Amino acid sequence: MQNRRNFLKTSVIAGIGLVLSPTLLGENLQLSAENDDKIKQKAAKIHKRIFKLDSHCDTPLQLIRTDFQINQSHDGLKTHSCVDFPRMTQGDMNAMFWAVFVGQSERSEAGNEKVIAKAKQIFDAIHKTIAENSQVAEIAISSTDGIEIAKKGKHAIYIGVENGYAIGNNLNLLEEYYKKGARYITLCHSANNDICDSSSDKNGAEHNGVSEFGKKVIAEMNRLGILIDVSHISDKAFYDAIQLSKTPIVATHSCARALCDHPRNMTDDMIKELAKNGGVIQMCILSDYVKTPEPFPERDAAKQKVRDKYNNFKDLTDQEMAEASKAWYAINDEFPPKLATVKDVVNHIDHIVKLVGINHIGIGTDFDGGGGVADCYDVSQIGNITEELVRRGYSEKEIRKIWGENFLRVMQKTEAFAAK
Repeated sequence: MQNRRNFLKTSVIAGIGLVLSPTLLGENLQLSAENDDKIKQKAAKIHKRIFKLDSHCDTPLQLIRTDFQINQSHDGLKTHSCVDFPRMTQGDMNAMFWAVFVGQSERSEAGNEKVIAKAKQIFDAIHKTIAENSQVAEIAISSTDGIEIAKKGKHAIYIGVENGYAIGNNLNLLEEYYKKGARYITLCHSANNDICDSSSDKNGAEHNGVSEFGKKVIAEMNRLGILIDVSHISDKAFYDAIQLSKTPIVATHSCARALCDHPRNMTDDMIKELAKNGGVIQMCILSDYVKTPEPFPERDAAKQKVRDKYNNFKDLTDQEMAEASKAWYAINDEFPPKLATVKDVVNHIDHIVKLVGINHIGIGTDFDGGGGVADCYDVSQIGNITEELVRRGYSEKEIRKIWGENFLRVMQKTEAFAAK
């Protein structure tokens, strides 16, 4: 940790008050600017050299829109999108996990059929998009694929499933999704499902953690080589998953609850258990999970109005979802959110590193799913995170671990277990 202590040095001359002349003040400002330039240059070189993996973004939600072109650059502030191939190139993002996200809805035979069809539609959209843009991107399915694809000068696209509701209660779908490229499954989302309890279900716990069906799901995921993702699940479900999984688990987009008291975030004890398990917590940059938002009643009221109008985004047609998204994003235009910053993000990283060491932290932005802070609003700006890590005194070796090596290590162990 010595290198991080050295990033800020001060000199104090006891008992002497110094008044700088305009000349000395100008020289100090020049030295400060020169030092800042050196930091930026160093960070840029490191950012270019290292392999960078973002473990969670919801870009496929954009792919199923007919008016979104992934091969064209978009203004993130105007279009409310965070990822496209030109911006990935601009930010030098090597690899991303694109989520097959399905919102929670009715847990019935009809509801399950509907959500399974939706999940397959999103899988197909991802594969179609990559096939149409094969000159700049490829599907990645193993821990080594991402680096090999990056060596070709292309972007590696991994696939995860966000919300185990996507399998309904059909265990056989796990293998089908694996064959379609899924390499992790987030066990639940914002509500309880047949697998486990959610951290944010308004009705509270249903299974007291992981259900009996969920135990079978975890065992089958271990067998296949699918990572167990514990972001969104309840605290009790987290501890159950730790005990049940034969492989290290991941939190693909979560923050530290000690710095932002939100049930979606992980307590220090949970992070310690995750580290003992050999897993990794991927730092989310969704502002409300990074820093407790200041009261903003007008914005809250506007958001609730949209939720009420569109049935809390449940059971909507594609057209209705497009309308709901437009109304939701319009709130940002009328009541701009007071976003956290990259410094706030790295405060979480500092906390986790101090708590469990450098080997159990990574980055999962949640871009296109609400992720983004004031100075890292889309994928073109991810270099700002690297720059702040350099300012804090992190070495290139440590930054490599944060930006991908830690997550790939867990992938490798999961693959090795499945290969036995």
